[in-house]
Amino acid sequence: MINYRIAQPGDEISINRLIVELAVFEREPSAVIVSPTSLYNHLFVEKICFAIVAEDLQTNAIIGFALYYFSYSTWKGKCLYLEDLYVQEIHRKFGIGQVLFDMVVGVAKANKVARMDWQVLNWNVSAIEFYKKNNTELSDQWLNGRLYF
Repeated sequence: MINYRIAQPGDEISINRLIVELAVFEREPSAVIVSPTSLYNHLFVEKICFAIVAEDLQTNAIIGFALYYFSYSTWKGKCLYLEDLYVQEIHRKFGIGQVLFDMVVGVAKANKVARMDWQVLNWNVSAIEFYKKNNTELSDQWLNGRLYF
């Protein structure tokens, strides 16, 4: 049985562990610089991002998460950006990712955002199929720009 809930203080350690797992999956294991402490500050003190977690009630372990934040479009107004949606591999194919995605969509609708955005790697076929199954639009027109500090 899975419990879905808003992340609470103490979850940052498990969420950070899953972020590292995701980085390994995405072939960028050394790219993660966020720590449980900084994640705690971002989620619960500064509140610049938010997370929903999936918790296995048999083990009390967090096995998946969706992390998002609000953004702004000069064309559309208030938006929601889904930064990461991740479920541990052993727990995939049970609908956990779908529930997390649907919950974030619910947050977007409740906050009356104009759109919800995210990225998916072009080689992550299962994620692409997941998003297509949800009648979403995947653009091949936009290139990602990034500047590191």
